[in-house]
Order: sequence, then structure tokens, then C-alpha cells
Amino acid sequence: MRFTISSTALGSRLLTLSRVINSKNSLAILECFLFNVQDGQLKITASDSENVMQSTLNLDSSEGEGAFAVKNQTILNAVKELPEQPLNVDVNFEEFKIYITYQNGSCNFPILNAEEYPKAQPVAEDATSIVIDSEILSEDITRTIFATAQDELRPVMNGIFFDLTPDALAIVATDGHKLVRNTITSIKSEAPASFILPKKPANLLKNVLTKDGGDVVIRFDTRSAEFSYADGNLTCRLIEGTYPNYNSVIPNNNPYQIAIDRKSLLGAIRRVLPFASDSSQLIRFHINNGQLDLNAEDIDFATNAKESIICDYVGNPMNIGFKGSSMIEILNNLSGDDVNIQLADPSRAGIIIPSECPENENILMLIMPMLLND
Repeated sequence: MRFTISSTALGSRLLTLSRVINSKNSLAILECFLFNVQDGQLKITASDSENVMQSTLNLDSSEGEGAFAVKNQTILNAVKELPEQPLNVDVNFEEFKIYITYQNGSCNFPILNAEEYPKAQPVAEDATSIVIDSEILSEDITRTIFATAQDELRPVMNGIFFDLTPDALAIVATDGHKLVRNTITSIKSEAPASFILPKKPANLLKNVLTKDGGDVVIRFDTRSAEFSYADGNLTCRLIEGTYPNYNSVIPNNNPYQIAIDRKSLLGAIRRVLPFASDSSQLIRFHINNGQLDLNAEDIDFATNAKESIICDYVGNPMNIGFKGSSMIEILNNLSGDDVNIQLADPSRAGIIIPSECPENENILMLIMPMLLND
């Protein structure tokens, strides 16, 4: 069997798929890519047993069909430094070797039997299906994943929750201190359904989804989900369990509102945060008469920093404390020039929303306050 393929196309696709493979694997074959040549196309598979990603490339030419496995580092080292050029690949199934010839050289190395590669468990035929724009999905995962937890006792908090209801699709993450909820009102279902996507496949999707349009088809059951997109698909095992009722922690009415420039607030917090206590990272917010005063202090090291920002504020004067690093993460993951911060009192969660949301989307971020010792 022989085929010809672009070096850069193969190299970039292998680099993306290599993120699936773990450094240590229960099966030696999982250190490999699975190559399958059929109908003038090359399908490459990478797996860590829980996540299986496949990508398809068109071949410039091909003779014969077949499948084989090859060590991921070996094939990556063979092609990653090559400039754009055609690669002529010959596969000898009798010798179990692959020969790659290019403009100024060649290399060869062993292959493994494709039969040893584990097969992915398909999603059930009666699985729930969602169709979502790839750019929207990529942006929502990017905007949400920072709020996931790292909690061994509550693994459901360690993933991104997809909640399909008759009203909308909500994409949610929370670690108990901060929460992100992206609501897509154009996607809904009469039959409610949900799943919890682990962080690793979420990061894989974020990196592989293109922003040039196209739809992603998501099919999921109680155990696994399949994401089909333009260049391939990803099948992953889901986190099993019941996600907490995230809507119950979101205040229905925070009457006091701050309208403020996002980048100005972000810069001010970054400047005062180094002077806060390392353990608490507490920043005191004092809002009054169109001005927000930020104050960070570390009593142990006798450091203090203050900064003031002009804002639009409707409400009574208020002192409230927030964790500086969490506020920076939230502001970094919002886009647009202005944000609205909705408050009620120093003991209730603050709501942060962008001044403008994309069409058919609502974006909400929540941050829990910290106790102030006045």
C-alpha cells in the first residue's frame, strides 16, 4: 500500500491528535496513532481509552487500502520539521514497516497490527442530539472551562454541564466560588436532557474547532458523547452523577448596578492584587457616588495598595470583598468594552454580565463575596 500526502497537513493534524494520548498508558498500543487508508482518504485515530479523536485527510494519491498503528512520537519526529512538500508513504504489511520518502531524504520505522487497537464504544442509537455552530461551542467552552473545579470528592464539579431544556441550552461550570452560565436560546428541546463533559475532551474540542462556521453535531447518552465536526469527530466518556442546581445560587434580583469599563477594572485589580494577602487574595470594593475604590492589604508584610476608577453606579454606598484572582479570571473571559456588576449586599453573590451579548445568547458570571473584617 502506498499513498501521497502533504507534509504540513499531516504534521498539523498529528500534533492536534497527539494531545489525546497520555504520557503513561495502560495498553502499549495506546501510545500509537491508528492509520486507516480507504477511498482516497486517510483517517487517523488517537485514544487514551476514555477519549477517542478521529481526523480525516484527503490523499493526493493512493494505491491499495489498509490499516496500521504507529508510535506517536516516531511519526511526529519524522514529519514535524519538514517544510511543505508531498510525502510518499509506502507501507509493507509483510515486513511491518513504513517507508517515507520526501524531497531530500527518507526514513523508515516499524508499524504495529491495527487489530490490536481498541475499538471505540459507539453512542446509543436513541441518543439525544444537538446541532450547534462550531464557533459558538468553541467560545462557550473557552468562556466556561476556567470555572470548573478540581474536587476529588465531587467529580461532577470538575466538568462542564450541558443542560438542554424546553427554554434553552445552558452551558455551565462552577467550583462553588465562581460560576459561569452561557444560555443559547436558539437551541431547545421539549424533552430535557443533560450531560457533564470532562475537562480533557473540552480542551481538545476548544483547540480543534474552527471559527470559519460549520456545525457540530453532539450525540450523547448517559455514559458517552460524540462530537462530529468538519474535520473529524471526538467520542468521550462522560462524568456520571447529578450536577448541582446552579440556578438556585443565582440571585433573582440584585438591585444595585455598576457599569464600568472592563479593561480599566481588570488593569486596576492586577495592579493592587500583588499587595493583597497571598492566602486570601482579598480585594475590598468600595462603591459610592460614581467611583469604585479598590483596596488590597497584607497586614503580615505591611503592604497596601489603593486605586480608584470612575463608574456609573446606582445604589447605596457599599463595601464588599472579592477574591482578586477570581475576578481577574472572570473579566479575562468576558469580551466587549463594558461590564455590568449587579450587587445586593456584602453577603450575597455578585453577578457580572457583559454590556452586550451575542445574538441568541445570554452570558452570566457569578462570584461569591469574601468576609470583610471591618
